[in-house]
Amino acid sequence: MTDTDVAPAVPAGTSKTPSSTRRAWTVTALLIVFMMINFADKSVLGLAAEEIREDLGLTASAFGLASSAFFLLFSVSGAAVGLLADRIRPKWLILAMAVLWSASQAPLAVGGGLAVLITSRVLLGAAEGPAFPVAQQATLSWFPDHRRNLPGALIVLGITLGILVAAPVLTWVIQNHGWRSAVAAVALVGVVWALLWVRLGGEGPYATASAPTGPAASGGARSEGAPAGAPTAPPPSSAPYRRIVATRTWIGATTAYFGTYWVIAFALVWLPSYLHKALGYSSAGSTRMVMLVWGLGGVAVLGQAGLTGRLLRRGAASRWARGGIGGVLLLVGAAACLALPFAPAGVLTAVLLVVGFGLPGAMSSVAVTTVTELAPADRRGGALGIMNAVVTTAGLLAPTLIGRLVDTHGADGYRYAVLITGAVLLLSGAAALTLIDPDRDARRLSL
Repeated sequence: MTDTDVAPAVPAGTSKTPSSTRRAWTVTALLIVFMMINFADKSVLGLAAEEIREDLGLTASAFGLASSAFFLLFSVSGAAVGLLADRIRPKWLILAMAVLWSASQAPLAVGGGLAVLITSRVLLGAAEGPAFPVAQQATLSWFPDHRRNLPGALIVLGITLGILVAAPVLTWVIQNHGWRSAVAAVALVGVVWALLWVRLGGEGPYATASAPTGPAASGGARSEGAPAGAPTAPPPSSAPYRRIVATRTWIGATTAYFGTYWVIAFALVWLPSYLHKALGYSSAGSTRMVMLVWGLGGVAVLGQAGLTGRLLRRGAASRWARGGIGGVLLLVGAAACLALPFAPAGVLTAVLLVVGFGLPGAMSSVAVTTVTELAPADRRGGALGIMNAVVTTAGLLAPTLIGRLVDTHGADGYRYAVLITGAVLLLSGAAALTLIDPDRDARRLSL
């Protein structure tokens, strides 16, 4: 039994029908593919790192800078469009993103050097910055809070699936047709997806559902019809953004998610090179290890969703069902990364690498469902967008820092980068365990 088996609390005037259920899962499936394409776009540079550096004559620092350029406007656009998502239908925002990110890659697919590469990545980052929070907002609008763990996790799973599909397919394209052909391929897939979204996309009946008002709401009442253990209903829409982002829960979820995104940025840009240059894997071996890392990440996301749903149904506080599970996964990842540079080459190194880079990804889903539980319906887009803007600064920092370490220390630079990653995960896990408590902070926001 999953959290989707529990009867939802449907907003007034909304009825659950087979057709609405099918539509909910159709939209969810489309948005899973949306995130797959999104991360396939991001992964091209990492998969073709050596080919691009050789073709354009780039140092590791220059390549790290070009990769970080993707995040130059990523955070700003994530916050801005997240706020717009509370006023403009997410359907059209998502369509605009898909069209723009495909168009931004066209010049790079045709030709150009470092300037074109950086410009293309900056524009791509601006188009993709809001993708995750807005996709989550659109998906979760089809489900009440106590049924959101699974669909929210599936959107995160789209990230994993995108890498799992992109790694072998784009590696083959790069090796046989060149890295620019790989860029053209992902851009074309984005255009095809946009055409499908126009026909099938949309928001669900919970897009504007708010918590009840009055004494029950101020006391943190659960939605009528929700099971015991379902998260507390979010506060009324009078809560301003500044109060939401000042809660310990928002700060804890954002700090924890920052650690996850640091690992994601490392994995997207430098993991293939780390495997090849520092650990001695062949190109085929590196691709297999990348797939193992993201595969474990997908298992962790689904496992977290199932366990969280079960705990919530049994009456566990969201502090432990979400923050506790996410924090523990981050701490296990931290321990693996801190041990990795000192492990002997072989199976142990592979296990530590897969665990250290794979488990932290589950915090993406935890952070989103936690903030969605905390924020009122008409503040969710902004709350998620601001969180995403803060979190994705990790994408600006990690690739550039790692590039400098590699230029300065050679292969040892990767070892230092892994140790830094372990320290970031350690702090992130501690924040999740000590700060996240949506029930407490939702009650305070309702006062």
